[in-house]
Order: sequence, then C-alpha cells, then structure tokens
Amino acid sequence: MPLIVITGIPASGKTSRTAELKEFFENKKGTKVEVISERDAIVKAGYDKNTYYADSRKEKSVRSDIKSNAQRLLSPHDVLIIDGTNYIKGHRYEIYCMSKSYKTPQCTIHCDLPVEHAWLFNERLPETERYTREIFDALVMRYEPPDNKNRWDSPLFAVTPEDELKLEEIYCALYKVKAPKPNMSTQSPPLSSGNYLYELDKVTQDVVTAILSAKQLGIENDIKIPGCETTVERSGNTPQLTKLRRQFLTYSKMQQIEPNQIALLFVQYLNKSL
Repeated sequence: MPLIVITGIPASGKTSRTAELKEFFENKKGTKVEVISERDAIVKAGYDKNTYYADSRKEKSVRSDIKSNAQRLLSPHDVLIIDGTNYIKGHRYEIYCMSKSYKTPQCTIHCDLPVEHAWLFNERLPETERYTREIFDALVMRYEPPDNKNRWDSPLFAVTPEDELKLEEIYCALYKVKAPKPNMSTQSPPLSSGNYLYELDKVTQDVVTAILSAKQLGIENDIKIPGCETTVERSGNTPQLTKLRRQFLTYSKMQQIEPNQIALLFVQYLNKSL
C-alpha cells in the first residue's frame, strides 16, 4: 500500500487529519484505506497513554507491533496510514526502509502546531484521554520534527489547523511517481531454472536474511517475505533458523521442488517448526 506517515506533537490534530485523508481516498479516489492507530495499539496492549509514554520498554513493544502490522499490510495498491506521534526519526527511518524494500511510495504529513496551542487542545479532551503536563512536556522535548531534506521524511507536507490538506498533491506523491528502488542487499534476484541446488540454497538463505533483517527492525511476528504470499508467524534466532534451514535443504534435495514454490514451502516449514 502507498504509505502515509502522520507525525506531530501530542494533541496537534493527527487523528483528525487521518480521518480527512481516509475520507478523501475512499470517497474521491475509490481507494481502500487501512489505518494503523498508535492510540488503538496502546489501548490494545492494556495501557493508558500516560503510563505508556512513561516506560520506554512499553513504547518499544508497541512500536514493534506497529511495524509488524505495517509490514503485513504494505502492498502496491491501497493506502496505509500510520497515525501516531512517530516522534523518533529512527523509527520513521525504519518504516521508510520497510516501504522501500516493498517498492511502496511514501509521504509524511507533519501536523505542525505551536506547543501552547497543543496544550490548550489537550486540556479540552475528556479527562481519560488527556496527557499529563509531565508526559506532554517530555514528548515535546523528545520530538524530532521531520525534515524534507531527509529522504525518509520526503515528500513532506506540513499542515497547521488553519490549513487545508493538499489532498491532490498527496495523491500524486503516492500514485503518480515511480516506486522507489529497493536496496540491492535486500532484494532476491529472479529464480533461475538451471541449477536447482543453487536456487534452493539461495532462496532459503534470502528468507532467513529477511527474517533477521525484520528482527533487527523490532519485528517479531507476521514477517512478510518479498515474493511470498505467506508470512513468517514468529521470528527465531540465528541458530534456530540455521538448523531449520539445514533440515529443509536435506528434505528438499530428496524431492525436487518447483523453483517458484521454494520460498512458500520453506516459510510454511518454519511456521510449523518455530
């Protein structure tokens, strides 16, 4: 899915802009839209947002779930919106690398609001949804604003509450551009039918590499493998994956598999074994 990353300090209007984008793409462009909400992910994990933002371990866990869901939903056609503070530029960079590996265009929308105005908006929220002053100030201090010079934040659309979203420009940024080229190190070359053992070794190693790369990004579950319809349900460590890959190679050498089925069957084998 073409990807939109929403970012901004607390109470800056991010969810309202997400709803506006969803309505535009669905009603004006006839495009399916999926939304990954940081707020919903926090609630699903059993936290309130003040408790959540006060504990870096809780934040890391929820961010991992968000990245895992994003990886699962990314595709070339429909729109995916990640609605949240997304205040860490390293987190935005990891999402960018993920979208790039799946050749998916991306843009960033920065809900730009002066801190004092955001605090006033926060005070108008229902008491159960407000940030405490301590957490609000901490998030403002930690916030790393997007920069159009950074490739992972570009193209960047900054919007204040008085501005209208440049909806057509956003649409063009996602659908009227060439998909980004993935890094060569993360791409598997097309399978050759000439050397079965070579293909078997190469494809299974590519699957293991994709799993370990996702694990480095904090994605532990539902790992999407390029060119494979089935996801890896949970990641393993390097020794586990090496052992299972060796076993799969042994089994597969006895009975030749169609080259275009190697990745799928290996992923299925991992899901049963891990």
